[in-house]
Amino acid sequence: MEHTSVVRAAGCVLWRRSAADGGIELALVYRPRWADWSWPKGKLKRGETFRAAACREVLEETGHTCRLGTELPSAHYVDAQGRPKEVRYWAAESTGGSFRENREVSRIAWLAPEQARDQLTHARDRAMIDIALIAIKADKRES
Repeated sequence: MEHTSVVRAAGCVLWRRSAADGGIELALVYRPRWADWSWPKGKLKRGETFRAAACREVLEETGHTCRLGTELPSAHYVDAQGRPKEVRYWAAESTGGSFRENREVSRIAWLAPEQARDQLTHARDRAMIDIALIAIKADKRES
């Protein structure tokens, strides 16, 4: 029997307050390799925790540091190489930074939730928005 190990990854629904109206803006990244808009995320390095990977990937892909809030539901799917993949996500508030185009991400967009829903490529990412907004409200009450 062939054993296929699960690809482990972590990421965030990164958010900030809009300077214009005080509403919530969500960060989407554009990955030219996959021609998709998605949440910042990536594979764990050996010995790395999911939480540490989520923060590292946000920094690498968006240029922003973040504070992890509530953990969101994990995504489970088969990746482009046919391997099972688990991605653990957190709602995470941006604590500052600025985007620079990098090896994996050519653009970042800060969008209102409804705009983000329209822009995201994958249904599994769109499904995360309502859950993330509930988590963000709860996290703000606790801070």
